[in-house]
Amino acid sequence: MIRSQVLVCGGTGCTSSGSKKIQEAFKKSIEENGLSGEVKLVQTGCFGLCALGPVVIVYPEGTFYSQVKPEDVPEIVEEHLLKGRIVERLVYDETSIPKEELNGAVSLSDTDFYKAQHRVALRNCGVIDPENIEEYIAVDGYAALGKVLTEMTPEQVIEEIKKSGLRGRGGGGFPTGVKWSLCAPNKADQKYVVCNADEGDPGAFMDRSVLEGDPHCIIEAMAIAGYAIGATKGYVYVRAEYPIAVARLQRAIDQAHEYGLLGKDIFGTGFEFELYIRLGAGAFVCGEETALMTSIEGNRGEPKPRPPFPAVKGLFGKPTVENNVETFANVPQIILKGADWFASMGTERSKGTKVFALGGKIKHTGLVEVPMGTTLRKIIYDIGGGIPNGKQFKAAQTGGPSGGCIPASLIDTEIDYDNLTAIGCMMGSGGLIVMDEDTCMVDIAKFFLEFTVDESCGKCTPCRVGTKRLLEMLEKITSGKGTLEDIDKLEELCQYIKANSACGLGQTAPNPVLATLKFFRDEYIAHVKDKKCPAGVCKDLLTYTIDKDKCIGCGLCSRNCPVSTIHKTDYVAEGHKLPSYEIDPAKCIKCGVCMQNCKFSAISKQ
Repeated sequence: MIRSQVLVCGGTGCTSSGSKKIQEAFKKSIEENGLSGEVKLVQTGCFGLCALGPVVIVYPEGTFYSQVKPEDVPEIVEEHLLKGRIVERLVYDETSIPKEELNGAVSLSDTDFYKAQHRVALRNCGVIDPENIEEYIAVDGYAALGKVLTEMTPEQVIEEIKKSGLRGRGGGGFPTGVKWSLCAPNKADQKYVVCNADEGDPGAFMDRSVLEGDPHCIIEAMAIAGYAIGATKGYVYVRAEYPIAVARLQRAIDQAHEYGLLGKDIFGTGFEFELYIRLGAGAFVCGEETALMTSIEGNRGEPKPRPPFPAVKGLFGKPTVENNVETFANVPQIILKGADWFASMGTERSKGTKVFALGGKIKHTGLVEVPMGTTLRKIIYDIGGGIPNGKQFKAAQTGGPSGGCIPASLIDTEIDYDNLTAIGCMMGSGGLIVMDEDTCMVDIAKFFLEFTVDESCGKCTPCRVGTKRLLEMLEKITSGKGTLEDIDKLEELCQYIKANSACGLGQTAPNPVLATLKFFRDEYIAHVKDKKCPAGVCKDLLTYTIDKDKCIGCGLCSRNCPVSTIHKTDYVAEGHKLPSYEIDPAKCIKCGVCMQNCKFSAISKQ
């Protein structure tokens, strides 16, 4: 009889920090202690607290162990699983308990990170074994598909999705039910359902985590969409850089076939649906639906003009519905719990929840899911734990290269589609990069422009050439060679690219520049007028100096300088010659190694 379960995170984050070795160590130690019949070892998807990996949770106590090493495992097995004593030194600090209350722990759901969340798309991630279809079925998996096939007409399914207010989570926010309803009436010998898992934004890993932690929910949702629009085939387009997600999704597809949940005559209703995986090579432009479908067809991933829209002429020239992973992840729950349940969360025009990948200058890097309308302050401070090292929050970048930044003055903005659009930002797929006072906003704009220049497919001149010219202007400004006229030209070119690019990549590429110009124009002016980078980031505008009153002449800076630009000199103080060092600014490459090695804070940058 199983009395305990040991859940080990098998998401990419924890896998990269060694969770496979943790699983092997648990398996060995459980066997050596004769607990194989009493303790079940389960590999799960992402728990969300990615910075704390490898992560282990022991049930029924719900004890949360973080940053576990293979050598820690025997102690957990012998103390916790054998003797019932929690290994306190490994317990995540927010779930730890006072020493006088041993053998207990705060529930993970009661920690600051989790208690403000509401997990719908992530409901099974970190809970079930994603490679075991029976565990998915045990949490009502495929019940929604059974319900629509046996109790609902295709029209009723579409109406339920419409009524829920679900909008596309891939960035555009188009109403999902409306998209399905535009495709359903179109007659064709073949229709398709496509899942966009080509997650390309820097710092975004929401879709990957869902595919890794709950692949069956995507299969179920795509089959429901197929029934609703009259499609019998579906494709999941996922980038090849996601090997764990691809492997688990393929395993889930194979299992669904074995259980009769894919293929012909599903649930004995005569409905058939087949699902295939297509691997992308990592081109950002293939996140655009027409470019994605072109790539599935075996052609170069370039966007097509619209109309005709994919609902009329999409994949292989047939009517097609395309949604992203997170959008599909909500569908089974809407069918099971009802449109009213889903619509009760969120705001008037943005229903439900949204998954964000929290990254950057934040204590709790990881994956969070909150109701639409949650403020940025709540996400950053209550859930994310605030900014490390006592630094001040400066801005948050949403929507990646296609988005914009939210400055500290708007930290109480309620995050939903319309509020972000109103301040010149966009939801995007859900990457949320937090920046502190040490971030240069001009440099951030340049970083995202470098990305879009590399990722432009080159089909249209405004994007291919325009983004390159934008990047050149930003490089000119950050190198101290810019002028005030360049800032005006920068803004003018941004508007031109937005208005004339062929697809969403080019149309949104200027957004990071426009947003930083809007909220941080003073930084641009400082770069061109004062030839200073206020955040001390842009190398060409920095000067490293040694404070001779603090320098003790130890020579660490000189010995570690990679270009030998720091030389010994004499310093006269109160009539005494003291050894000191000075930096030759003409030879200094601004690497900062001297500052990192100085133990007396004698070196500063300006």
